[in-house]
Amino acid sequence: MRRLLLALPFALLPLAVAHAHDDHDHSHGSLGAHEHGVASLNVALDGTTLELELDTPAMNLVGFEHAASSDADKAKVAAVRQQLEQPLKLFAVTKDAGCSESAEDLQSPLFGDVPAATHEHAHEHTDIHAHYQLTCTQPGKLAQLDLGPLFTAFPATQKINVQLIGPNGQKGIQASPTQAVVTF
Repeated sequence: MRRLLLALPFALLPLAVAHAHDDHDHSHGSLGAHEHGVASLNVALDGTTLELELDTPAMNLVGFEHAASSDADKAKVAAVRQQLEQPLKLFAVTKDAGCSESAEDLQSPLFGDVPAATHEHAHEHTDIHAHYQLTCTQPGKLAQLDLGPLFTAFPATQKINVQLIGPNGQKGIQASPTQAVVTF
């Protein structure tokens, strides 16, 4: 399954290239754009496993990208991490699908688990990466994924570029607060 998620960006490369010229970004020539207000989400449904991989500038979630030094900044980072640790509250799936979290991986220099020096532009940009694996007892009932709770929890996120692989093939979708539902 992990290979499937890793292959997804390459499978949808033509879509990414087409959109690369539409928006201003700070990617310095790479397809992994760091644009405030914009996040990317890879979604893969394979059998009973639903994988979600969110990459977003820290600015979208915590409101800053510098190391948290003040008590207020540290509290904000801790609160955001706690929200990210509850994927079923951020990504709404039908209860009929019987999905439960089976694995989670959160990474960011802000969380202290990725040294800032390993990021090429650490002084300019800090990202948050969240990877979730859900197990769904009735995956056939998973017709859509509602990103509305994610947009509500993190209002600075204005657009999510979604790349999806599901039972009906693969597609790229741009979600927004007013168009937050992604169908499989």
